[in-house]
Amino acid sequence: MVVADVGFAEASWIMVVKSIVIFAVILGIVPMILLLERKLLGRFQARYGPNRVGPYGLLQPLADVVKLLSKEAYKPEAAVPVLWAIAPALVILSATAVLAIIPWGDVAGGDVGLYGIDVSIGILYAFAFGAISFYGLLLGGWASGSKYSFMGAMRSAAQLISYEISMGLALLGVIMMAGSLSLVDIANAQADTIWYVLPQFVGFLIFMVAGFAETNRPPFDLPEADAELVAGYNTEYGGMRFGSYFMAEYMEMIVVSGIAAAMFLGGWHGPGPDWLGPIWMLVKILILLCVFIWVRATLPRLRYDQLMSLGWKVLLPLATVNALVTAVLVVVA
Repeated sequence: MVVADVGFAEASWIMVVKSIVIFAVILGIVPMILLLERKLLGRFQARYGPNRVGPYGLLQPLADVVKLLSKEAYKPEAAVPVLWAIAPALVILSATAVLAIIPWGDVAGGDVGLYGIDVSIGILYAFAFGAISFYGLLLGGWASGSKYSFMGAMRSAAQLISYEISMGLALLGVIMMAGSLSLVDIANAQADTIWYVLPQFVGFLIFMVAGFAETNRPPFDLPEADAELVAGYNTEYGGMRFGSYFMAEYMEMIVVSGIAAAMFLGGWHGPGPDWLGPIWMLVKILILLCVFIWVRATLPRLRYDQLMSLGWKVLLPLATVNALVTAVLVVVA
């Protein structure tokens, strides 16, 4: 019994260390993604993009962080102090917790897995912690004591609830085909067969569209519609509290891209030896992140009624039909 307890303790520590390493890497990648977005948007829009701070503008993310850190801390008089301060932390907590289950592959000849926390209910874990970000946005808008912020918070609440259902149903077909909820098992199930993006192409498209809405990215950035709501739920935030919301958005983009890569694109599996697994996973995530940026540069913002109609009248029925057809085919096969 003592030996078993020691083994469990060691395994727990290993998972914690791997999760910290993965989080540290992602935290370092987030500023680079911001720079990549600004550079690509410049190319898409026939302009230079950031090119003043450092060689080729590479130090622009550092300048942005320094600017946010140096801003004066401000709290509206009508704000609810504790809840107003906690709200950005909840969004960061949500994104960080889900990052821990993104599988990155095998190293050392397959003896060490960069899985962070491999839980048997992997995707349910992701949805459970992902729902916490909903409270971060809602509390941020309500506790600010501003009508504009509250309107943005209510928009975000309706949007996240609407598209989270379609997102979950879009993954149901993959779960049935793999016979597991674990992201590691689902990625491994695609090692010696076709990637699930082919038989589940409809589910992949639904998941990605819902992912744009879940991360409040254009053309679904209605909670932050600056032309209508000033800046939505984060109107009264400044400095690093605003930066926390901003950073969480990009972390959630990585989360959505990582889940899509693991469940539809074979995860870390690709040509070459096992140690290339993390590199393949990173490449797939970066490609999906570029799709996020591409869509932002291409499509205009939808009206709110169009946003809700797409979620309830188009994506939800399609996701339901896709899950039913997949269930029938899995049972027959």
